[in-house]
Amino acid sequence: MINFGDLKTASALKKLDDYLLTRSYISGFQPTEADESANPEPAKCTSPAASDELDLFGSDDDEDEEYEKLRSERQAIYEEKKAKKDIPAAKSMVVFDVKPWGDETDMAEMEKAVRSIQADGLLWGSSKLVPLAYGIKKLQIACVIEDDKVGTDMLEEEIMKFEEFVQSVDIASFNKL
Repeated sequence: MINFGDLKTASALKKLDDYLLTRSYISGFQPTEADESANPEPAKCTSPAASDELDLFGSDDDEDEEYEKLRSERQAIYEEKKAKKDIPAAKSMVVFDVKPWGDETDMAEMEKAVRSIQADGLLWGSSKLVPLAYGIKKLQIACVIEDDKVGTDMLEEEIMKFEEFVQSVDIASFNKL
């Protein structure tokens, strides 16, 4: 076993420290009697209160009132800005297939009747006549609606009120904008 001398002196402690720089224990890979005999009485903590000064994980006992006040002020400012911000209305583009009763139906009058439907949040777009069968054409008409103000069911019901022209109404496409 290596002798380090009296471990109460600085030179002996330096010698032990230098030796342990490259090793975990004095001999072997686990604590042995050599480790115990090198220092039979390890240094004790000088004051039990000294360990109380060390706070490893931090304490949230002492919440800072100024911090809470500042946080609530900033939260109020954020909420105020968020409320002022204009949220764009959710819009959708809908294409309706409006089918007539037969080939004698006046498609120009049917389109005029459909376009006569007016509502807040409704904007009619382009239209075209699409061949259906046996010389019958359907009216395919697009519109942009604000989802909160105009519903597709309401529009279908309004179009179906033109019974002299309209046999049925279907939604050909529905896209969110």
